[in-house]
This record gives sequence, structure tokens and C-alpha cells, in this order.
Amino acid sequence: MASMMMERTGMSMPGMNMAGLGMPGMANPATMPSGTNWLMVPRCTFKMEKCQGGMKIMCTCDDKMACSMMQNLCTMLAGGMCSCCMMMNGMCVCTCNLTMGMCKCEMTDKGVCITCTSGDKACCDMIQSCCDCMTSMLKAGCTCCMFMNNSPICCGCC
Repeated sequence: MASMMMERTGMSMPGMNMAGLGMPGMANPATMPSGTNWLMVPRCTFKMEKCQGGMKIMCTCDDKMACSMMQNLCTMLAGGMCSCCMMMNGMCVCTCNLTMGMCKCEMTDKGVCITCTSGDKACCDMIQSCCDCMTSMLKAGCTCCMFMNNSPICCGCC
């Protein structure tokens, strides 16, 4: 499958709604209102690596339609905050908000390459630590969901 079904209310930090503020989320799916907000996001393969001044996140899709959707979402949402939510069994394990650097998105043949860098040594170290953390989690079996401006762009694994 080239896309993944996700429920929007559980995609931010536990106990928070999508904007990161407000009422805690519901714990029991049986109590969920009937108008639950679902969406489809492209399924991709992630590769993260350190680079000069920060890190690169490569998201690739084999399906042309999923690739096009991901590239269009990146184009529309570029310039805002970039973050990655690492999930295991549907639960958020770690969220890396890459606010300490400048993130730019470039289109590739099969997806996108997001580069997050900073000229500040301490910020560069934080970005590269996030890279190490997320790479370890991907290798251990976590799923990554990439966000731009709190909107999901794609989800997948390594």
C-alpha cells in the first residue's frame, strides 16, 4: 500500500490535541465521538544522516501518486516548523521538533530531501543528536511520521 490511514487526534504529544494545546485526548477508543478525524498520508521509506551543520532526512516513495502527494504537501507547507514523531505500536515514543535549525525541502526523483542545519555549534549538536536518536529508533522498528507546520507529510520506516 502506498498510503497509511492515520487518526489525527492521536498524532501530537500524548495528552495534547493537534495544535499542542487544550484538552487531553480520550484514552478509550469506545468513547471516541463518531466524527473522528481520519486522513491518508503517503507511506515512504526514511533515511536520516548527519551532514555539515545538521542532518538530512530523505523520504522516498516507490508509488508515483504517493510521491506526488508528498511533494505537493511539502511545497505547500515549506518554510514552517519541521518535526518527526517516532511511534511504536501506535504510541508516540519520541517527538523531535527541529526548531533549532533552518529546514529546507528539496524534491528528488522519488520523494523529498529535508535538510535541517544551523550555523550555531550548540544547535548543530542538538540537530545531530536528534538524528542519532531517530536513526536508532527507526532501526529498532519505530515508525516515523514527518510533520510540517503540524500537518503530517508522510509516514514510514527505514
